[in-house]
Amino acid sequence: MGGSHLGDDSLRFFHMRAGHTCALLVVCSWFVACGDAPQPEVSSQLATRIVTLAPNLTELVFAANAGDKLVGVSAYSDYPAEALELPLVGDAFAVDQEQLALLQPDLLLVWQSGTPAHVVDELIRVGYRVEVIRTRNLDDIAAALRSIGELTGHTEDADRVATEYVEGLQSLADRYRGSASLRVFYQVSKRPLYTINGEHYVSELIEICGGTNVFVDLNDLAPTVDVEAVIERNPEVMLATSDAGTNAFDVWERWPHVAANRYRNQFLMPADEIGRATPRILIAGEAVCNALHTARQRRAAFEAAQ
Repeated sequence: MGGSHLGDDSLRFFHMRAGHTCALLVVCSWFVACGDAPQPEVSSQLATRIVTLAPNLTELVFAANAGDKLVGVSAYSDYPAEALELPLVGDAFAVDQEQLALLQPDLLLVWQSGTPAHVVDELIRVGYRVEVIRTRNLDDIAAALRSIGELTGHTEDADRVATEYVEGLQSLADRYRGSASLRVFYQVSKRPLYTINGEHYVSELIEICGGTNVFVDLNDLAPTVDVEAVIERNPEVMLATSDAGTNAFDVWERWPHVAANRYRNQFLMPADEIGRATPRILIAGEAVCNALHTARQRRAAFEAAQ
């Protein structure tokens, strides 16, 4: 099925966009090598000047009502709109040390397995206070919000948003509990053909909505797969992100017998919302559940016509 994979949250760089331009497809081999970032000790002092090194972390800080403490962000930090006004300190591959020194942050938030381990090591060595934030699964998002709340003195705000987020997930789960199961393939990109395993938060969304990720059993969080492997598992639904465009599924036209083709069950999900592990994942969850609801109806109509 191929041996390449994207480490942890780093597959989301497939969906990062500058303004309203198309998504960037980032070379994956760097992420394979970077490994998990170290977990430094964190001071109990409240942060007042924060720099975030990933767009989802920027959004999480704003969600915790601590956006006024941000003094710098990484590239592609475009939500909320206020983030666009903040100085950039680099991207996933490099940090502008001169800019960072000018900003004089008292806390750097880095993305576990999205920020290279050697970059984190260097930041700690220079003397910066670093906190590693994990956003691998759905539960991590609430935990990340609460952690940022504690770091910034916004525990009440962060806890409120985290609670609303958890309740939103529960509401989705309650609404679709007992729904007829569907085999679902989530296409991160088509060339190379990347997907996700059962540990990824998108796979959790699929499960909440009553679906089953056809590659739930793979070891890597975001592995490459062969076209033949997808066909063999015969998904009834195919999902991709909206920034992939209307031709996202044209690679599958050669195999009309695949169930998703027979049922016309191919859907585009909102790219920004599904591509970042933040409270906006609830919007993506609604989109996934709506798609699977439609998919069940189309499957039933097809089977009734046979």
